[in-house]
Amino acid sequence: MPAISVILPTYNSVSTIQRAVRSILDQTFEDLELIIVDDGSQDGTRPLLESIRDHRIRIMAAEHQGVCQAANLGLKNAQSEWISRMDADDYAYPDKLSQQMNYLKKNDLDATGCQVRILGSGGGRLGSLRRYENWINTETLKPEAIHALRFVEFPIVNPTVVARRKYFEIGFRQTDMPEDYDLFLLAAQLGIRFGKVPEILFDWYDSPGRLTRTDDRYSGMAFDRCRRLHLLAGPLKNCMKVDLWGVGKTGKPWLRWLLAEGFQVRHCYDVSPRRVGELIHGCPVLHPDVFSAADGTPLLIAVGAKGARQQIDGFIRNQGHSPGGDAWFVA
Repeated sequence: MPAISVILPTYNSVSTIQRAVRSILDQTFEDLELIIVDDGSQDGTRPLLESIRDHRIRIMAAEHQGVCQAANLGLKNAQSEWISRMDADDYAYPDKLSQQMNYLKKNDLDATGCQVRILGSGGGRLGSLRRYENWINTETLKPEAIHALRFVEFPIVNPTVVARRKYFEIGFRQTDMPEDYDLFLLAAQLGIRFGKVPEILFDWYDSPGRLTRTDDRYSGMAFDRCRRLHLLAGPLKNCMKVDLWGVGKTGKPWLRWLLAEGFQVRHCYDVSPRRVGELIHGCPVLHPDVFSAADGTPLLIAVGAKGARQQIDGFIRNQGHSPGGDAWFVA
């Protein structure tokens, strides 16, 4: 039995699949199997895959049903306790799996990602995604940060994940939401322990044709549906009273949603002089100078200004709140 099963779903990826496959086969961690699920490709992907000779490769053919079904099929046929994901257009550095396995065992975690470089299809850095890359690589490194910031965005790049089998056995669901983010939020609520290797071990290629750019399941609205579904099923379950920090561009939609869901928004906080003292959607806005100490009421923090989350994190901890315990950052 191999130590790691790498699952790689692919569909019409003839121009990138060889790079992705070679990056797995050339790992310094050699005790692996690579399960490639060809999701009904029609562009020459399959013949190219069959030309690669390595006893660790297993190619599975499937009718085109999408990445969820392909990934689940790969898992069903994987032999290992440890599972790694890979995408057909990305590149794993040679010591990625080795470093991740060492990190998992050293820190007694269930799942881990790593830092990444986000590149365009031509290999250049993407300025438009530099802020997200920085967030992935610096703000969401520690397990507690991953947990507290999980409703902002997916804090682990999906094809970097190496995890115990039980994480993937929760299953990718075929819904109108991003399947990888949905699985991550389900797992976090179930107590799966996440971490991240503090080193760049992966090149994540973004292109106009990538699924996350072309499929409505990865739109901003779909991510909002996913966040809110899991908030209602998790931190806000059996609770109808909340506090909200931030009623600006980021916070107002959250305030409207909370009210529409029937929540009592007990306190709204903001630092803007233009908003403090005003009524927004019927809720008075207070300055954090009169912030209430933690009493068990969930706190949602909806701010987007650069550096604001770090400042608020320290402030609310001094007031007895626990980010990820009774306070969650949202976007």
